[in-house]
Amino acid sequence: MKLLVCVKRVVDFNVKVRVKGDGSGIELANVKMSMNPFDEIAVEEAIRLKEQGKASEVVAVSIGPQQAGETIRTALAMGADRGILVKTDAVVEPLAVAKLLQKVVEQEKPDLVILGKQAIDDDANQTGQMLAALLGWPQGTFAFRVTPGDGGIDVTREVDGGLQTVALKLPAVVTTDLRLNEPRYASLPNIMKAKKKPLDETSPEALGVDIASRLKVIKTTEPGGRKAGVKVGSVAELVQKLKTEAGVL
Repeated sequence: MKLLVCVKRVVDFNVKVRVKGDGSGIELANVKMSMNPFDEIAVEEAIRLKEQGKASEVVAVSIGPQQAGETIRTALAMGADRGILVKTDAVVEPLAVAKLLQKVVEQEKPDLVILGKQAIDDDANQTGQMLAALLGWPQGTFAFRVTPGDGGIDVTREVDGGLQTVALKLPAVVTTDLRLNEPRYASLPNIMKAKKKPLDETSPEALGVDIASRLKVIKTTEPGGRKAGVKVGSVAELVQKLKTEAGVL
C-alpha cells in the first residue's frame, strides 16, 4: 500500500518559548525549529510498515514556508521516499490544513494517511479528524499499535479506560500517540541521500484552497507563575480553604 505521512515544522521542544513584546504571538526569529515530535512518530511508523513489506512507498508532505522543506528532508533522511511541500508563509489553521491535505490525498491516492495526533505549537488535535471527515474515510486516533491485515488495518488506541482496538477498512486516516514507537535518528549517509530524493512544491492557490484565517488572536501572554503554598492548622481549615479559596469542593 501507499502511505502519506504529514509533518509540521514547529519550535523545537527543548526551546523555552518567548512571547513577543507586543503580545501578538511567540518569537520565532533565530529560534531552533524541528519536526513536530508526534509527526516523527508518524514517520517512523510509516517507515516500519515499509520495512515489514506492508507498504511500497512513503510520501512526506508539509505545509508552511520554504524552511518547511528542511522538515521534509528530515523525513526523507529517516526513510521516506519523496516529499511534497505546500508552500505558504501564512498561518494555516487546522481546517485549512485538512482541506489542503484532502487535495494532496486526491492527487496522490494513498491507501493510508498517518499524522501526529497534535502539534506541540497549537495543541489543536483537530487536523486528523477533520481530514478523515472531509475524505469520508474511517479513522483511528491516538494509535498505540498499528497492525495491517488483508484490505484493512487494526488500530489499538489509547482511551480513558485503557486500550481500544478498532478495525478500519482502507483507505483510512491514523493519528499517532506518544507510545506507538521510538523514532530513529537519521544516519549521516541517509542525510546525504535525502538531498537527492525528489521534493515537489505546490501552493494553496494551485490546489484551489482558501486558507484565510477564521480566527483572530487577540493577545498572547506568558502563563502566570505558581503562587506559594500555605500551611493550615487543621483538616477543617484545609476543607474550608478548598471550598472558599480554591473552589474545588
